[in-house]
Amino acid sequence: MTQAAPLPADIRWMNAAATVLFVGVGLVLAAGVLSWLASQPLFAIRSIRVEGDVARNSVSTIRANAMPQLHGNFFSLDLAASRQAFESVPWVRHAVVRRLWPNRLAVRLEEHRAAAYWQPGDEATEKLVNTEGEVFEANLGDVEDDGLPTLSGPEGTSAPMLALYRRLSPVLATLDARIDTLKLSGRGSWQAELDNGAAIEIGRGSEEELLRRTGRFVRTVTQLTTRYQRPLEYADLRHADGYALRLKGVGTAAPTAKAPAKPRHHN
Repeated sequence: MTQAAPLPADIRWMNAAATVLFVGVGLVLAAGVLSWLASQPLFAIRSIRVEGDVARNSVSTIRANAMPQLHGNFFSLDLAASRQAFESVPWVRHAVVRRLWPNRLAVRLEEHRAAAYWQPGDEATEKLVNTEGEVFEANLGDVEDDGLPTLSGPEGTSAPMLALYRRLSPVLATLDARIDTLKLSGRGSWQAELDNGAAIEIGRGSEEELLRRTGRFVRTVTQLTTRYQRPLEYADLRHADGYALRLKGVGTAAPTAKAPAKPRHHN
């Protein structure tokens, strides 16, 4: 049985070129058909299904805020830009956006949970800190918890400040007081202002050093407040061998003197 003679080289090149041409034309036609389909009103985004946290915003409010920022249809919509549009809605921390065939979106939201007020050291405008230690902007009038503390420190320190607040709070709670304001200076020195009006200079150091210093203070200060029957006004814990203390109405001056009360040192 004889084998067929191979086609001449020019015939083979013509066949290959024809195949490439047909494939190219097919791809162009397919792209045109897809483009035509994508432009049809059927695929315009008709509705948005909102899931997850919606405690701070109604579904209608979320849609009204985000919809004007959405551009494109089911096929052309930029999901990353859509996510940013939903995350720009007040109180929304994170959004996940999915397409639902043929003309809907599903959005799962995670809202901020306020843990503290935030007041940067160089600004007067208050913002909020969420439970993750992140600063965010929202209407402060929407905060329902009257017991939130205020954190005041340099930009970028909200997370470590919230972490220290959470550890200091149970320590200072033994004084029957809570932290109203926790401050961090630009030089790294800490101060706590309590809701009873007392101020405590904690000083600088690692988190463990600050906790140890504060713990030593609360274990002994009640002996003095009980002895003098006066509430705490100010304490300075920045002493290696003890702390300086000022009680309301108690000082080294005579009762009729007008001089301000001086701190008492306690070891």
